[in-house]
Amino acid sequence: MATILIIEDNETLREGIKQVVKRMNHRPITAANGRIGLELFASEEPDLILTDLKMDEVDGMEVLRSVHAADPEMLVMIVTAFGSIERAVEAMKEGAFDFIPKPFPPDLLRTKINKALEVREQRQRSERLSQENEMLRAEAAASYSDSRIIGESEAMERIFKLVGKVARTDSTVHIFGESGTGKELVARSIHDNSPRKDGPFIKVNCSALAETLLESELFGHEKGSFTGAHKRKLGRFELADSGTLFLDEIGDISQPTQLKLLRVLQERQLERVGGEETITVDVRVVTATNKDLKKEVEEGRFREDLFYRLHIIPVELPPLRDRKSDIPLIVEHFVDKLAKRTRSDVTGVAADAMAALRVYNWPGNVRELENVIEHAMVFAEGSLIRLGDLPPVVSGVQPGDALQLPDGDRSLPEILEELERQLILRAFKKAEGVKTETARLLGIKPSALYYKLDKYEIDESVLD
Repeated sequence: MATILIIEDNETLREGIKQVVKRMNHRPITAANGRIGLELFASEEPDLILTDLKMDEVDGMEVLRSVHAADPEMLVMIVTAFGSIERAVEAMKEGAFDFIPKPFPPDLLRTKINKALEVREQRQRSERLSQENEMLRAEAAASYSDSRIIGESEAMERIFKLVGKVARTDSTVHIFGESGTGKELVARSIHDNSPRKDGPFIKVNCSALAETLLESELFGHEKGSFTGAHKRKLGRFELADSGTLFLDEIGDISQPTQLKLLRVLQERQLERVGGEETITVDVRVVTATNKDLKKEVEEGRFREDLFYRLHIIPVELPPLRDRKSDIPLIVEHFVDKLAKRTRSDVTGVAADAMAALRVYNWPGNVRELENVIEHAMVFAEGSLIRLGDLPPVVSGVQPGDALQLPDGDRSLPEILEELERQLILRAFKKAEGVKTETARLLGIKPSALYYKLDKYEIDESVLD
């Protein structure tokens, strides 16, 4: 249903047009002169304006110019007497959509109104596509990784199987885990393997937007609904229609927005900010957070009813420290991916550097690992990343510690053995002397570890 503003000083004609509009199941609003018509245009935000050309005080040309000064996209149709056709043509040159000469039969009026509203709908579809494409381009430019989830560990095998099952459904999925574990990659994988894969995948970072902006981003807004709202904007729910909406950092939204979100999830309907039209959306919602939402509910910061609405299918991502066997595979992926950006000749990682990567605890998870590999590729000389190319926090080597040639006549194998001893010692201490855990951290077999512990005379005494 469209809102159509009728500006006509002839009461009989005004009421006749009004009745035609009502029978077309649209909402008519009427004005007896141009001044009142402009006031209604500002307050009612119609979809189409029909205005008489010749009126006292403010005529149709003034209405047209004033309307287009405020909203160049507004469709304005001129109603004119037969003797004023030349002025109607002039109005067309100034941006009027169409004109209709008096007297006119109802069928002609209906035809012209339908034509105007079809043009309006086409413009809205084009605007929606433009906003969606702009959003997708921005997200692609800002993305720190591609859409592949890397891993062969048991923990990741469980994730792959779970993603395969939930992707086939339309159920709401909640992904949780530490920052940098790849929540967005999992959300994209669910979308890409779902029946909605040909629809849009729209992302909203709920923590990156102020509360007032977040509501507008999610639900859209009408022109004039707040300062700076110069035109209608479609919300992310509308842009994601027939696809997937990914709400990242969902734990950071306020309770008023939580309530509105709950209603959309329950009813699949929304109203834009400042609007009255109820819009139905067909969207699969995937959410993510690094917060403990159960704790947020217990402490009164997150609605319990919304928590259960989101938590239909929970997916917990393991931190990188719990799947260190995947590190070589992930590193290989990042070396290939970052080669062009870093203009590097690096094709692999030396054994001492890989051992350091596996010992480090990775508080920033996969995202931190990518940053470390990029850093190392920038500073590496040759085809391999070596221990000294890694940041000191990862390598344990401070600038100058082991990068200078040692005094004396020690050979390269002797130097490498000393570095290996230091790495094994670090892993042994981190594992608090548990040998199976030490072997896991280093990515070697327990039998190989026992040999090396004996070789370097490392035992529980180093823990004192």
